[in-house]
Amino acid sequence: MKLELTATEMGKLWATYIGNTMEKCVLSYYLKHVNDPDIKVALEYALDLCKNYIQTIELFFQKADFPTPVGFTDSDVNLKAPRLFNDEFYLHYLRYSGKAGMSLYTVAIPLVTRKDIRDFFVKCVDDTMKLLSVVAVIAESKNELMNSPVIQPPAKVDFVHSQEFLGSFFEESRPMQGLEIAHIFGNINNDITSKALIIGFAQVANDNKVRKFLERGKELNQKHIELLTEKLSNEGLPYPTLKDYLVTSSTISPFSDNLMLFHKVDMFNVKIREYANGISLNGRKDIGALFLKCQTDVILYVEDGANIMIDNGWLEQPPEAVDRDKLIKK
Repeated sequence: MKLELTATEMGKLWATYIGNTMEKCVLSYYLKHVNDPDIKVALEYALDLCKNYIQTIELFFQKADFPTPVGFTDSDVNLKAPRLFNDEFYLHYLRYSGKAGMSLYTVAIPLVTRKDIRDFFVKCVDDTMKLLSVVAVIAESKNELMNSPVIQPPAKVDFVHSQEFLGSFFEESRPMQGLEIAHIFGNINNDITSKALIIGFAQVANDNKVRKFLERGKELNQKHIELLTEKLSNEGLPYPTLKDYLVTSSTISPFSDNLMLFHKVDMFNVKIREYANGISLNGRKDIGALFLKCQTDVILYVEDGANIMIDNGWLEQPPEAVDRDKLIKK
């Protein structure tokens, strides 16, 4: 019996399918160039999750008579290409991509009404949480875990009595609170990993427009790292260091330009949500304004990336509602 999908179920399953076909290509390549046995186990676990999710979604699509998306295939990865990243980078990448997956899966759960599909996304969350926990343990053992700064606990419970707590758009006021530090630190971490990944991609990209777009993304990452790091530095708080040195000197591409461009557009889309989270949990106007500026930069960058994908015929059409006006005019 045909099991129809709602618009939400179509959209979330479609996005999950495309993303995991991309990750399957990336992780398959990483596994061809990994020496550390612990990191290899984490990569294998992540790859198995991708394969399982792809197979499950294909069954959902078949039962709904929904055309299976193309996504990314073996033609988008060259497993014989030389190593592009050192082993330690894979740990940062898995945390980076794991957070992106969590942001997709957790949003889907309250929106999806069909039990079997909702259960699937719950499983995705559970699996990804386990993966992130495994990666954190391995990263800590290898001194690659970038911990948030430690601050002193309050002496007593207190309440805010003045609007000065919200500060000014143009200058810093009170010290940063824990949630503000968490989101600044988290976004710096994202940008550090993103910058290392995009350096590698820019080194091997073949299309000139794609390469220039990636170079611009590297500069944007660096700009945001500096802006956010300055906030922590002004508070006398430590900040994570760059991971650019984990990129090798290879110039032979393991991935299609299409995959690399999609990957960065997709991950910068995640940054839009991350900056929004920072704004929503922030109390200082200057920090909120900084997050908003960074978010605007990323929105404009993502739009330009989407235009390149459209120009090259690389942007696969997501499921959309029927255009009634077009049908009537026809």
